[in-house]
Amino acid sequence: MQIAKTFTTNPKPEPNWNDLGFGLVLTDHMFIMDYHEGQGWHDARIVPYAPLTLDPSAIVLHYGVEVFEGLKAYFAGEDEILLFRPDANARRINNSSARLCIPELPVEYFVEAVSELVRVEKRWVPKLPDTSLYIRPFIIATDGQLGVRRSNSYLFVVILSPVGAYYPEGLNPVKIYVEDEYVRSVQGGTGFCKCGGNYAASLAAQYKAKELGYSQVLWLDGAERKYIDEVGTMNVMFKINGEVLTPDLSSGTILPGVTRDSVLKLLQSWGVPTAERQISLAELQQAAQDGTLEEAFGVGTAAVISPIGELNIHGEKMCINNNQIGPLTKKIYDTLTGIQWGRMKDEFGWTVKL
Repeated sequence: MQIAKTFTTNPKPEPNWNDLGFGLVLTDHMFIMDYHEGQGWHDARIVPYAPLTLDPSAIVLHYGVEVFEGLKAYFAGEDEILLFRPDANARRINNSSARLCIPELPVEYFVEAVSELVRVEKRWVPKLPDTSLYIRPFIIATDGQLGVRRSNSYLFVVILSPVGAYYPEGLNPVKIYVEDEYVRSVQGGTGFCKCGGNYAASLAAQYKAKELGYSQVLWLDGAERKYIDEVGTMNVMFKINGEVLTPDLSSGTILPGVTRDSVLKLLQSWGVPTAERQISLAELQQAAQDGTLEEAFGVGTAAVISPIGELNIHGEKMCINNNQIGPLTKKIYDTLTGIQWGRMKDEFGWTVKL
């Protein structure tokens, strides 16, 4: 893939590296590539970060035909930068795209676009502990027409943002509200996709939880409100009686997380029993009551690992591990971030050096 480059003549000043927040600072440049029916993907370019120009009737604006990804670049010392499993994100964006009738983007295009943009924006990769360069690739439908149909034109865009910790609590356990009014997804829907509509539909429950003093919501299945789905925008795992359980992906309602897959592979390499299956809320409550619910945590790119210290189930508060991070949760976090930042040997071949 040939990538044309136009560099900014007005570089942005460096941010306060000690107070980055999440997604608040954007870098100098972005990657763009077009798709047109009959031409395929073409005209790859890195240009100064600027607003996109869209027809007011663009399909993405009216019908939400878009997909996105999230991954990170890490400073590994001595000017070495690492990506973590970018090929997995490339395959997942294609999986999401297929559901929304968006044309497939070759995996090598995705990885090369991300890699080259990060190289251009090398100065924006933060170096302080727990900081990274967040990478947001997305594809939007750009045809200008009000009919509900598949678009014949798209934009693939990659933007970058240096970020600090996703949760201000850091590795301190968070409080989670079990949502029993709203649902995240249903079978046959787009729950397994990383698309904007899923996240827009989650906002009402998220703000409801925050008004009640909780960091996020635990989603239940859309059909019966009986089985665990996800936690906030993350996959979720529970250590019950020595075994780590996580909801299985067969229903198509749960995002196949890259961090989820990485954690399962880590646990299996350590000989920790794992199971991917339906987990009922009643089973979780029973495990809490009989003392076999040992640890709980969310897993995702943005926060990596987020320990759960309390669940509010229909008004009943359930404390987990005395509201402390569990030893296995901590080991997972230390190992995964150790690989991502290059502090530990990558036995799995997950990292890509730039």
